[in-house]
Formats: sequence, structure tokens, C-alpha cells
Amino acid sequence: MFERVVIVSGPTIEPIDPVRFISNRSSGKSGFQLAEEAKKRNIPEIIFITGPTCFIPPDVTVIPVETALEMREQLHRYGETADVIIMTAAVGDYRVETYSEEKIKKDSDTLTLRLVKNPDLLFEWGQRKGDRQVLVGYAAETHDIFENAREKFKRKNVDLLVLNEISSQNPAFSTEENQVWFVTAGGIRELETMQKSILAAHIWDEIYKLKEIKNKIK
Repeated sequence: MFERVVIVSGPTIEPIDPVRFISNRSSGKSGFQLAEEAKKRNIPEIIFITGPTCFIPPDVTVIPVETALEMREQLHRYGETADVIIMTAAVGDYRVETYSEEKIKKDSDTLTLRLVKNPDLLFEWGQRKGDRQVLVGYAAETHDIFENAREKFKRKNVDLLVLNEISSQNPAFSTEENQVWFVTAGGIRELETMQKSILAAHIWDEIYKLKEIKNKIK
């Protein structure tokens, strides 16, 4: 059913100067588990585009990137011919407007950084995906989670949104277990807390169902 899948994983980092950068808490573990599950299902070509992480799956095509713009370039390079694109990466919303070629010294008590917005990679791909492509996105929310998730699902034109509620009970980042909801055109479904490796299998099961629906419609 699938010949090429693209999994976009890990955090992005946006450099401030040669030694400092802006990033986030993503470990890349979820993307890693999704790639491992894809291998178990004998998908011939797995393109793994990833920001800096120690979770690198063996026996797949690994494309390392750092910034959101680099990630965008590689997604555009490999995404057109993919059957499935899974955007599990935590892409930085902003980058510094002006990179300092030299280390910024501690010359004052405060430092102001001017940030500019990065492109929204999931939104962009939702506008250009093929009729038979399955697009999966992730959402990490702290409040009004279902309202925000429904809005994101519709606006970004994804087929499946994996919703995380970030809380002290479910930190999601850098953990072995996670609890999520699946958001699809049919509604919102809650999954129980489980190992991320098992969750990856559930996500792939849902992707296969979505692909079958697309094939019947088209």
C-alpha cells in the first residue's frame, strides 16, 4: 500500500550566535518509534527528516537538519512523492531576525532579541498535499485542548491529528509513555496511556484506515 513515507521528527534549533540557540523540549522519541513501526510493516522507503536528537532509527534514510527552514527544504524535496507524511517534529515558531557571527557578551543586565516567525510547515503541506497522500500532524496543547485541536485539524487540512495535553500528569516530552487523542474527520477518540512504541502501532493502524478510505473515494 505504501512505497515511500516521510517522517519529520525531533526539535528544531534556531541559532542566536555561535554558541547559543532557541529550541524546545522535543526528544524525537515519538518519531523514532514511528520509523521503527514502519520498518516492521515492511514499508520499502522510509525518509527520516530530523532535528538534533539521539533517537536515530537504523536502516532508514536519515536527513539531519537543524533549523525550521532547513527542515522545510528537505520536506519539500522528499514530500511530493510520499504516500504518507507524518509531522511529529516540534518546529520552532520563531527564529532570531539577526544572527550574531560573534558570541554575544554579557555587557548589560538585559538582552533583547527580535524574533521573526518561521513558516508553518504543517499548514503549508496541508495546502499542497496530493489527493492520495495521508498527512498526519501533532498538537501539544495546555488549555482548551479540544477546541484548539478541532481548529488546528480543519485549518491545517490534515487527515489525522495526534493531540497531546501537556500537563504534570502527561508531560509527553522525553517520556516512555504517553496519552493522546486521535482527531479525524469522524471526531475525537481518546486512547489510554501506553508505551510510545505501542502508540506508534496504533497511529500506523489509523493511517492504513485513512489510506483505504482515500483509495475508495478516488
